[in-house]
Amino acid sequence: MKETLLIPAMLDAHFPLMKYVFLTKEYNPVILSQGKEVLPIGLRYTHNDMCWPLAMMIGQMIDALNNGKFDPSRTKLLMPTVGDACRGSNYTELLRKAISKAGHSQTRVLNLNLKHIDKENQLPITPVMVWRSLFALFYGDLLMILVQQVRPYEKNKGETERLRDRWFRKLGDELKKCQRLSLSVMIKRFRTITASFKRIPRIDVKKQRIAIVGELYTKYCSCGNWDIVRFIEDNGCESFTNGLSWYVIYYIDAQLVHLPEIAAVAYRAVGWMLEIIQKNMISALTDAGFYSLPSLHSIKAEAEGIVSTGASVGDGWLIGTEAVGYFNHGCKKVLAVQPFGCMPSHIFGRGIYSSVARQCGGQIVSIDIDSSGTPLNAYNRARMLIDS
Repeated sequence: MKETLLIPAMLDAHFPLMKYVFLTKEYNPVILSQGKEVLPIGLRYTHNDMCWPLAMMIGQMIDALNNGKFDPSRTKLLMPTVGDACRGSNYTELLRKAISKAGHSQTRVLNLNLKHIDKENQLPITPVMVWRSLFALFYGDLLMILVQQVRPYEKNKGETERLRDRWFRKLGDELKKCQRLSLSVMIKRFRTITASFKRIPRIDVKKQRIAIVGELYTKYCSCGNWDIVRFIEDNGCESFTNGLSWYVIYYIDAQLVHLPEIAAVAYRAVGWMLEIIQKNMISALTDAGFYSLPSLHSIKAEAEGIVSTGASVGDGWLIGTEAVGYFNHGCKKVLAVQPFGCMPSHIFGRGIYSSVARQCGGQIVSIDIDSSGTPLNAYNRARMLIDS
């Protein structure tokens, strides 16, 4: 009998497909979906010096164990981390303490990282998992980018999301069965998916585009950013959130200076392959008239002398580099979202926003997300950017 693997909400556009990466003979993955109602639970078991993502994730997991839907003795919790000098690297141990205090000490916490932290509790990574994750990564990127550019203009409300959900079902079925998972199929599929969204009837008006940068959880998770994408759309604009593949290639690039030469060669090879796929996805988008940032190394080159690429902790130089990319490629308004007290985001991101905006000729408004704050404050700051 399979065990349940509970995974906290982190990547709204990717987890409907990414969950199949963790579908194995041992585990049935479940992506948690509770909203801000779990925050009081998270705060009850979390030190208030820890950041917003941890409070929400612990709240989701303990709430799931408490609600009776899952047998705690046959359930495991998965906490993904990047394993670098960020408070996120402590999440696994803090989650263990929290669930023990909540009365679920029999539930094991697994971690997922590439730094081999807490080896005895690492979720084993198989070649099948890696291959599935490649397709979930790029299909998730493409669907997210298309939805954000089509939904604000759709003539028939809900049509964009219905099409997205149909693709989720089709692609998810292929991932589940490990069918049609070849690179040639994926590259052709980029254009098929893009063409399907292109056919959605849209109103003939151009809205201003607000780009979003920031820490992973607050950038890609509606729980993490108080559904800021919907707020932007409800206020007459379209948003653009850059794909997760840019982060993955950034992470590979940022690790090269710390790796032995043999490992660095392997990392470069993986990064090279990912960027080739990414360029094919970008081409499918731009050929159909949709907006996209250039590939990671293209915008990195554009940001040289403006953003220091020595900043490799957390989201590091990616935050400022994406902002430079937006300014250089026609999007002059950037909304930066990060957890309050996130040192990498504050130092490598917020610390250079004024300099980046001044040198590149754009506007950046920063929003801190925190359990002591309110969505209204975030919305007011977003509105400042919209109205400026």
